[in-house]
Amino acid sequence: MRHDTLVDAIGNTPAVRLRVDAPDGVEVYGKLELLNPYAMKDRVARRIILEARRTGALREGAPIVESSSGTMALGVALVGTYLGHPVHIVTDPRIDPVTLAKLKAMGCSVHIVKAMTAHGWQGARLERLAELMRDLPGSWWPQQYSNPDNPAAYRTLAAELLDDLGTVNVLVGSVGSGGSLCGTSAALLEHLPDLKVVGVDCVGSVLFGQPDVATRKQGGLGNSLYPDNIDYRLFDEVHWLSDDEAFDATKSLAREQKIFAGNTSGSVYRVLTHLAARAAPGTRLVGIMPDRGDRYVDSVYRHEAAGPIATVPTEVAFGTTVHNWSCAALPRRERPVLLFVESNTTGTGMLALRTATRLGLAPVLLTKDPARYPGLDETGCSAVLCDTEDEAAVRAAAGSAAAGRTVAGVTTTSDFYLVHAAALARSFGRPGHAPGTAALCRDKSLTRAALSEAGMSQPAHVVVGSAEGVAAAVARVGLPCVVKPADGSGSQDVRWCADEASALTQAAHILAATENIRGQARAGKVLVEEFVDAPEYSVEMFCAEGEAVCVGITGRTTTALPHFVETGHFFPAALSTTAEADIAECARKALKAVGFELGPAHVEVRLTPAGPVVIEINGRLAGGMIPQLIRAATGIDLLDQQLRVATGRPLALTADRALHAGLRFLTATETGRLTGITGVAEAARVPGVESVVTTGVVGRTVRPPQAAYDRLGHVIAVGSTPREAETALETATALIRVETVREP
Repeated sequence: MRHDTLVDAIGNTPAVRLRVDAPDGVEVYGKLELLNPYAMKDRVARRIILEARRTGALREGAPIVESSSGTMALGVALVGTYLGHPVHIVTDPRIDPVTLAKLKAMGCSVHIVKAMTAHGWQGARLERLAELMRDLPGSWWPQQYSNPDNPAAYRTLAAELLDDLGTVNVLVGSVGSGGSLCGTSAALLEHLPDLKVVGVDCVGSVLFGQPDVATRKQGGLGNSLYPDNIDYRLFDEVHWLSDDEAFDATKSLAREQKIFAGNTSGSVYRVLTHLAARAAPGTRLVGIMPDRGDRYVDSVYRHEAAGPIATVPTEVAFGTTVHNWSCAALPRRERPVLLFVESNTTGTGMLALRTATRLGLAPVLLTKDPARYPGLDETGCSAVLCDTEDEAAVRAAAGSAAAGRTVAGVTTTSDFYLVHAAALARSFGRPGHAPGTAALCRDKSLTRAALSEAGMSQPAHVVVGSAEGVAAAVARVGLPCVVKPADGSGSQDVRWCADEASALTQAAHILAATENIRGQARAGKVLVEEFVDAPEYSVEMFCAEGEAVCVGITGRTTTALPHFVETGHFFPAALSTTAEADIAECARKALKAVGFELGPAHVEVRLTPAGPVVIEINGRLAGGMIPQLIRAATGIDLLDQQLRVATGRPLALTADRALHAGLRFLTATETGRLTGITGVAEAARVPGVESVVTTGVVGRTVRPPQAAYDRLGHVIAVGSTPREAETALETATALIRVETVREP
């Protein structure tokens, strides 16, 4: 086939019939992506770079900077340098000499970082990449793990399979960034709705619910993070192979099929032949084989197995920890349903829906108003419209949404719906709180009563139901005091009052509201509380099997009085060992006082010279992105754990790292109309910055925060020391500007 340029020669790889032991009438093909000029990622590089040039994101002759030690580096080098762009590849000492030689031969600048950072080699590479982008004006970064042009690049691969084979019954592919298998299968499913999609991962990769094992040796598949390009809704089955098994399979592929490939192709081959041997006559199977074996001569091909090699996989339930070749079914049309009763709007709600899909569940959001949730459409979650204040309507909607499928569990990420979720879980016989426990956490006046009965240290307080009782309550509690609704959330309507007049005004404001921001009837009760002037902490707790585990303690900063809106967090909090133990024990006793026995909770305390004082008990994960902060610092994914406990699965609360993480919220400094938030890209490139997220909507009125809903985004940074993380936060937030104009 004639091509005008080398870039045009990418793709159109052969689908080769493999000689395998299979029943008559079963056809097995290998799609030899390794016969691209360098490897399969040539497709991605071509698509991403050409699209960036078309849209203007990549200007003519501008530098391209990428972090990679494998085939993506080669693809970017091939396409980028061919089109006249200087290409800078950031890698680490683990790069194999063959790849390094190829990159240099193509004229790339290769930057090899010398040492790991707190985020390992990947963190060191990204920090060097950020430096290069600052030093190279107009430079552009492909970002393969989150760039939608990655999976889109494989529509051509799907089209080639349809042209060459007409139909495919089973597609097997490795999963790393998620682009190849998800992109190919999504395109094929448009034409072949009954296609079975089988993913191949490695033992020790987190992609399909396994614990991360940093010492795994396989390259090209597996991951320690969750790429945005993986669409978990597409898979029907997943296999995991150990290093020994993958390397043995790679040698078998060369010996049996004369295909000298890398361990990704070998892993696919092992699963492909296993499925073929058990396929029905008339089945056509295709395995995607990504890369050649020249990079692996000194690793895969000289590797000696340390133990026996499994000849068939062990079938396990999805979510079971595996150590050798294992497989789990997660058929697209029959996945167990996880019901969410509404969601929070300022924290991790949409992340929870995506996490459910990653766990092999079909998330269903029961909601009165789907428009309340920005980003809902991108989660892939089904939204069912119903009156979530009507228990019978919720039960009926849930049953209809399940449509005969198993209901694996019921949960919520919103304070406002704890009681609703508890009642629905009970009706389905699924794990959950007793409705009475949920009510004790939801109504702070009931919490106070339970803590009093248990003899817990808490602020002096009075519950009042009318304006007439406020003055007496203030006199009893003393000034200054805190006035807040008994059923609030997110610091809404919580106010520090220096005098009786301001307390009366705030109480009247609360009592005048008949509905909260979710349209629920208000409790009609106000708490007048003693102001405890001491540092505030959030104690992150997790309960299962009768044990309350303290995951850690988060330090908090808040706005200046009279409001209590959180402006930042730091994890773990800077505390002495004694103070940490005292706070954790206080939180355990507080949860016991309200009968809390299952799932996540966070207990807010203030640490006085006399010891910790309980401010609130919240029967849910902490908001304000604290779960993401903890994940960055410890590797523990609390959202994942919440969904596991809601569906009766075993927990994994052991940290795999001990870093320090901080968060700063982005807020307006004055009331006005938001015109923009600038400096975000620059802040994201600061070494140590984990993420920069903006949630403010241009054109809307904003104000200095009086409630959590006034926050406009956040920055998360990580470091090996508290000072390292704090410096990254300070540097990043100094680059960001929240721009407003005063409204007439």
